[in-house]
Amino acid sequence: MTNQLTNVTTGPVRLSYVHLFTPYAAKPEREPKYRVTILLPKSDRETKQRIDAAVRAAIEAGAVAKWYGIRSSLINIPIHDGDGSRPSDGLPFGSECKGHWVFTASSKYQPVIVDLDIQPLLNRFEVYSGMYARVNVNFFPYFNGGKKGIGCSLGPVQKLADGEPLDGRLSAAEAFGDGVGDQVSGYQLQA
Repeated sequence: MTNQLTNVTTGPVRLSYVHLFTPYAAKPEREPKYRVTILLPKSDRETKQRIDAAVRAAIEAGAVAKWYGIRSSLINIPIHDGDGSRPSDGLPFGSECKGHWVFTASSKYQPVIVDLDIQPLLNRFEVYSGMYARVNVNFFPYFNGGKKGIGCSLGPVQKLADGEPLDGRLSAAEAFGDGVGDQVSGYQLQA
């Protein structure tokens, strides 16, 4: 059962690094999981306040159940400022993260993905990095390898709208929309 104090359904967010149909592991020694990076606009103060409250509730739960009553200032928090640097390597976040709070949610289990009418989205091509969605997440305490922190588990995802893809690839129109096709009408293909 999910703790309502640590559970949040976001307002509209943009999704990046979307792995919702196939589990993914950044390193071979890690367990593959379904995951997504969530870009929460800084203008959505209401969702950010609910997330902050959920993280505080997870910290309180961790102090009691995981961290032997100790509330340390060295607790890893999963929410990062997209206008700053990535905690993993100190490099700036990508341009798509500017003006957003950035966090990643993951799960061992494939999340349910639905459309605006709450009907299942089964076509993986409709779910991609750059689309807009609402995401249900749950914050939880962990104590692993001597590190204390708050993790973020992934729940259902509701697609709200299409957005510019963030995969860096050219669309077919960008790649072939230069009019060259009109110039090769007399060209014979080699068999």
